[in-house]
Amino acid sequence: RYRVLQYLPYLKKGGIEVSIHFYQRTWRDKLRFYNTLGNYDIFCIHRKLFPPLEFAYIRRKARKIVYDFDDAIMYRSSSSDKPYSFARRIKFAYMARRVDLVIAGNNFLKSEVVPYNHHVEVIPTSIDLSRYGSKKKHSHKEGPVVIGWIGSSSTLKYLKKMMPTLERLYRRYPHFQLKIVCDQFLDSAIMPVVKKKWSAETEEADLKSFDIGVMPLKDDLWSRGKCGLKILQYFSVGVPTVCTPVGINRDIVQDSINGFWAQEGKQWEDRLLTLIRGETLRGE
Repeated sequence: RYRVLQYLPYLKKGGIEVSIHFYQRTWRDKLRFYNTLGNYDIFCIHRKLFPPLEFAYIRRKARKIVYDFDDAIMYRSSSSDKPYSFARRIKFAYMARRVDLVIAGNNFLKSEVVPYNHHVEVIPTSIDLSRYGSKKKHSHKEGPVVIGWIGSSSTLKYLKKMMPTLERLYRRYPHFQLKIVCDQFLDSAIMPVVKKKWSAETEEADLKSFDIGVMPLKDDLWSRGKCGLKILQYFSVGVPTVCTPVGINRDIVQDSINGFWAQEGKQWEDRLLTLIRGETLRGE
């Protein structure tokens, strides 16, 4: 959505013809598509890592190849105890050496490309602000403060690790509720949890329902490749943010200026409590 689809209207407006193709599973369908690559001036690949033999065939058929990625795909995800993957690194290195240009989502990802290809540019993940409007500021709100989290189920693990901290905070100051916007959810026997299934139609309203947005992460190689989409969404509607200062989060959020950094449990409790109690601060 954010690395490809939202740019299509601008490319078409600029006179560039664009067609979208999803990765095929059978070799018959793959070869049928790969044999058409010569019809395109540029073949853009988003995120997919190909086995060397398959990519060698693609390279023979395509005129120019641009590779775009916004995750640390050369490593295993935060769910793994062993981040280094020989197979992923081989695929990544083989492709990076043979494409004409690499577009990376942040500087950490760029640093992973440079040993193989100096033709690399950073284009941060961005959002179309015309899709969002800032929530009303300085208007008193009745009811509990809403601490919000929005994202895919693959990143829900970071919020899960934070749940004991939120529950400790609730025992200390039971004047908030947690709202999760996702396709999967977490439960708590201590604090109220609002579960809202994500949809494009209600995304803006859900973001505006937050009083505070959180983006917890694990400080590892996979997380350093993250591009801060949650924070951008919170900021797009004027919601203050508390985040783990990992990777691009440190660039987007300036601690105590436009948000807060928090690393361990006590920091999370104190920073969130400052915003929960500070209605005026949240609106600044």
